[in-house]
Amino acid sequence: MTDLAQAAHAVPQPFAHLSAPNALLYRRVLRTFARAKERFIVHLRPEDVAAELRRGSLEQQPTQTDEQLAQALEKLVEWGNLHADADTGRVTSVEDFHRKRFLFQLTAAGQAAEQAIAFYEEAIGRRGALQSVALGDIAEQLQSLKALAETADPDPGKTHLLLLTLAERFSSLADNAQAFMASLRRALDFSDGDVEGFVAYKERLIDYINRFIADLANSGARIAALLAELEDRDHHRLLALAARREAADAVPEGADAAAAYARAEAAASDSWENRWRGLKDWFVSRDAGRPSQARLLRQAAVTAIKQLIDAVGLLNERRSGRSDRSADFRALARWFAEAPDDAAAHRLWRVAFGLSPARHLTVTAETVAEWRQEDLAPATPWQKAPPVRISPQLRRTGSYERRGKPNGVRDRSAARRLLAEQAEREAAETAAARARLCTDGPARLSELDVLDPKAFRLFLGLLGDALSARFPGESEVKVVTGDGSMEVRLSQVAGGGQVEIRTEDGVLTGPEHLIEITDLMAAS
Repeated sequence: MTDLAQAAHAVPQPFAHLSAPNALLYRRVLRTFARAKERFIVHLRPEDVAAELRRGSLEQQPTQTDEQLAQALEKLVEWGNLHADADTGRVTSVEDFHRKRFLFQLTAAGQAAEQAIAFYEEAIGRRGALQSVALGDIAEQLQSLKALAETADPDPGKTHLLLLTLAERFSSLADNAQAFMASLRRALDFSDGDVEGFVAYKERLIDYINRFIADLANSGARIAALLAELEDRDHHRLLALAARREAADAVPEGADAAAAYARAEAAASDSWENRWRGLKDWFVSRDAGRPSQARLLRQAAVTAIKQLIDAVGLLNERRSGRSDRSADFRALARWFAEAPDDAAAHRLWRVAFGLSPARHLTVTAETVAEWRQEDLAPATPWQKAPPVRISPQLRRTGSYERRGKPNGVRDRSAARRLLAEQAEREAAETAAARARLCTDGPARLSELDVLDPKAFRLFLGLLGDALSARFPGESEVKVVTGDGSMEVRLSQVAGGGQVEIRTEDGVLTGPEHLIEITDLMAAS
């Protein structure tokens, strides 16, 4: 038995070449065999491998001698990556027969190792993508499945093909989204990267994520509705058709073919039911405590946008050097001097120094009782609110500490309930303001009714976001708010003149525009 034949019977070690001294040469040889197999070429002679390697040397890759290649092929046979067969096709004499000539091909272990290494390299270098197109494809496949579900006898072939395509697009969407968010986190770690390049592509990346967030909100709502309609039309019937069709190709096992078929059908049915549950969990929220994966992805994308903006702000701070506190206070003093009246100066003071109503739990029971009795709003001025009663000892010594037995544990459940009720009331007021501002299609600013203070403050924020995103010369802009909850479309009306928006705090004047406000959170 020859040396190569003996090596073929050894225990395969298809990954041994990765840590060998000539690992680069081994990898190039094995990639040559893998590419040849893709072209449906099974066997390669040493001269064929050498020709492929010389072609690769034109791409700044090192060359090798025939002796080095022969040694590499022998080692790969020894490790079990390649299999060598005697090359008798070109034997014309007895001398040729006794001369070592071999045909090489990938073994099963070698091919499996190549696939594993290729998968690893792809996963490590993969950046992923947020696939808005996949969202549309999923919705179209579900629409087609809905049409089949409405028939009395759905076609098994069409049903199976639609479900396979749906599973493939959904798997691609989920995997790519996960890879994209992982690559985005790596991109944020720019300490050793190209700072100039990071700043340059930041705007394009934020716009890309914003478009996906909007598409995910719109397509996600459509997909969730289609899933609900399919379940109403007994989607299990379609999954069973696909399972039976897959089980028909199962290899018989044992003497009882019927039992083997039943096991194959049950396994396929469980697989399709599991895929359907995964699809539903991705787009449909069960409750507030278990949101859908689409909503979590949208929240993660919004967080990524904020992190990108913070990262750019940190870069700008690094470029501009240390912050000059004295310059900040001089600029603030100039703003105070330019304030039109005392009310504007007071508002500037509150914004600059955070002078706003404070709520905390270090209050006495008498204060909490007065708050409950008068049902104070969060924006109640301090002068009109009940006083906060503190211990005389705190006033005298500046500390609550005293000698002797420590105080008992105080029950703060009532205070926590009070804060929870106030937070719920504020959330309800904010939700009412959002519902008040949402438009049913484009509307003129002049058509807006009188706005209450909360709705007006939210409206000013949305209007500011849209106007700040509009470039000079543009007459129309579309923007998603920083938290990804609302979308604003604003377009200027030619010759519309000036409009007035009346509020309880005054009148806002400005040029006429068409505005469309959509609540993206309501869609999911």
